[in-house]
Amino acid sequence: MNEAPLLRVERLSRHFPARSLLGWRIGDVRALDGVSFEVAPGETLGIVGESGCGKSTLGKTLAGIHRPDAGRIVFEGEDITGRSASERGAVAPKLQYCYQDPGNSLDPRWTIRRSLNEPLIVHTALGAGDRDARIRDILQQVGLPPTHLDLYPHELSGGQQRRIGLARILTLHPRLVILDEPTSGLDVSVQAAVLKLLRRLQQAFSLTYLFISHDLSVVRMMCDRVAVMYLGRIVEIASTEALFAGAKHPYTQSLLSAIPAIGGRRVTDTFALAGEPPDPVQLPSGCRFRTRCPRAAAMCAQTDPALRPIAGGQSAACLFA
Repeated sequence: MNEAPLLRVERLSRHFPARSLLGWRIGDVRALDGVSFEVAPGETLGIVGESGCGKSTLGKTLAGIHRPDAGRIVFEGEDITGRSASERGAVAPKLQYCYQDPGNSLDPRWTIRRSLNEPLIVHTALGAGDRDARIRDILQQVGLPPTHLDLYPHELSGGQQRRIGLARILTLHPRLVILDEPTSGLDVSVQAAVLKLLRRLQQAFSLTYLFISHDLSVVRMMCDRVAVMYLGRIVEIASTEALFAGAKHPYTQSLLSAIPAIGGRRVTDTFALAGEPPDPVQLPSGCRFRTRCPRAAAMCAQTDPALRPIAGGQSAACLFA
């Protein structure tokens, strides 16, 4: 990266207690376990992986919804590790989290006008007239008419709720937006409209995106780089072009092999992802992917591979990469 990173994450960890049916603590779920990466200004970094790999936990920990157990979060050169959303002060408006289901993040008793006013009241000193002007401008930017201001969340479609969720964030003029599954549950045509809107807003507001998704085709279209997560760790990170042209980690190759293509031809037919991830409370020794990996050897059970640079600017956590 030529510029100083907007966001730097260093060995970030977040563990949740696992309990038995009787309530006894039987271990920890390592939702995040030593995650490190950087995001440059104006970049879109995709975070992909199976359900339960830690994608959403990563986004919520960066946003201050979860407190990390270890590691550092440095945003715009300032260490914000461990601060809750209410403790971040001037930083909070600049780093915003967009929920996977924006309908559930909007108070059903409030009109859209009141929901959009709330962040401006909390984080700015704008008067009522200036707040109304900014809200109307942002609403126009996300493609909704001002008549929607007096509607309630249940009166909007899923796509319209996504736009309101984005408008609520953009009223604060953030620098980094964490998008958690921004197209999940939407029809294909609505997905296309939302993705087009995200691109336009990124240019209009000079935004940086952390794009969390399980849809590899969307990630390929939207992201500059991609980080692949498995059981709380990043196992591969590379530019989007390099990753899809030649993934190095067997898990990434398995994910790409599952992408359907015209004529039945897949991106790679070398690997097939078999079985379920292991119990996150009792992780296998060595490489966490070895119980599902077609390349697994005896040494994989003894050595836990670290994420390391390899040819072409890619990094992978595999002994054979």
